[in-house]
Amino acid sequence: MPKKLCPQCKVGRFRVKNDAGDSVVVTVNEQFVVEPLHPDQSLEGFDLTVLYCLGCSWNGSPNALVKYYQKTAE
Repeated sequence: MPKKLCPQCKVGRFRVKNDAGDSVVVTVNEQFVVEPLHPDQSLEGFDLTVLYCLGCSWNGSPNALVKYYQKTAE
């Protein structure tokens, strides 16, 4: 299933944090649902409203992610 990508670097993996500072690696599906990379991990207690990109310094809402990389005309 296609995943949403970072609007800055187009990487599809992010991390989310909880109040204790722990983090879990996640992806976001086409319906903007945040899913753990490893299905056996729980996202309970994690803030799913702020994503931190693993490929660059971007962080923000899942709604800001892009569908795919669109190459610009040269």
